[in-house]
Amino acid sequence: MSDLGAGFGYLMKGQRWAVRHGRWFGFGLLPGLVTLIVYAGALIGLGYGADDFAAWATPFADDWSSPWLGLLRNTLVVLVFVFGLFLAVITFTAVTLLVGQPFYESLSEEVDRSEGGEVPESGLPLWRELWISARDSLRILLRVALYGIILFALGFIPVLGQTVVPAIGFCVSGYFLSEELTAVALQRRGMVLKDRLTLLRGRRMLVLGFGVPLTLAFLVPFVAVFLMPGAVAGATLMARDLVAPEGAGGAAGSDGAAGSDGAAGSRAANAAPATAPAPHPYPVDGA
Repeated sequence: MSDLGAGFGYLMKGQRWAVRHGRWFGFGLLPGLVTLIVYAGALIGLGYGADDFAAWATPFADDWSSPWLGLLRNTLVVLVFVFGLFLAVITFTAVTLLVGQPFYESLSEEVDRSEGGEVPESGLPLWRELWISARDSLRILLRVALYGIILFALGFIPVLGQTVVPAIGFCVSGYFLSEELTAVALQRRGMVLKDRLTLLRGRRMLVLGFGVPLTLAFLVPFVAVFLMPGAVAGATLMARDLVAPEGAGGAAGSDGAAGSDGAAGSRAANAAPATAPAPHPYPVDGA
C-alpha cells in the first residue's frame, strides 16, 4: 500500500514543479488546449447521438412494455457514454502528447536538468520521434480498446456492472495513462514500449497511485489541460526513480542513438529496482 501513496506523491511533486516553473507551465498548456477543443466536440456529439445508437442497437426491444424498454435503452446509453469517456481519458493523453511532442520533450528534459545529473536525449529528428510516439500510442490504444470492450460487456451484470466494473475501468485507465506519460522520459532513456510495460508491471501499485487519481481528475472539464504540464513533470520524476532508484547511481545517462526505433543511450549506468528487470540493450523493434 505504501507504493500507492508514493505514486500519488510523484503526482503532487510534478504539480508543484510546474507551479514553481511558471514559464514551463504555460508552455505545457498549449497542446492540451488544442486537444481539449477537439475532444469536447466529440463528446458532445456522442451525448446527442447515444439515444439514436441505443435504439438502433436494440430493435428487438421495440415492442417491449414499460419500464423494460426504457431500462434497457437508458442503461445502454449510459454504458456507451461511459465507454466514450473511458476512451477519451486514455486517448486524450496520447493525442495531447503527440500534438505536443516538442513541448513535452523540452519540459521533461528541463525536469531532468533541474534534478541534476545527465539529461538523456534521443538525438532523433522530430519526425522520427513523432512516428515512434504515434506507433506506440496506437499499440496502447488497441490494448485499451480490448479492455474497454470486455468491461463494456461486463457492465450489463447487475450490481457488479455498476460498482466493481467502473472501479476496474478506472484502474485500467490509470495504468495506461501512466504509461503514456512516463513514455516521454523513458523513450529518451532508450526504452521501447515492451520494456516500458515490463518496468511498470513490476511496480503496479506505484503506477496506479500515480495514474488513478489523475484519471479521476481528468474527468472534470478543463482540469486535464491544467494538470498536463505537472503530470509530465511528475511522470518524469517517477521514471527517473524507476530506472535509477534513489541511491543506486543517479539519473540515466545518454551516450548515443541506438536501434532503428531511435532508442537512445546508455542503460548500464542505471540499476533497476528489484521488482523490475534490469535495463539491457533493447531490440531494434520493441514489438
